Amino acid sequence: MDSRNFTYMFYGFAAAWLILALYVVSLVAREGRLRRELDSVKKMIGEASGK
Repeated sequence: MDSRNFTYMFYGFAAAWLILALYVVSLVAREGRLRRELDSVKKMIGEASGK
């Protein structure tokens, strides 16, 4: 096998891992936003039921 093939394979795997890592980071950020929004909705429901 040509050493150039290993270089391309390395870049391919690096790109795949980078895309996967960015996807996981975006999922974590989305989960955090949803958690904050859910907490604010719970707070609003608690205030409305307290009146």
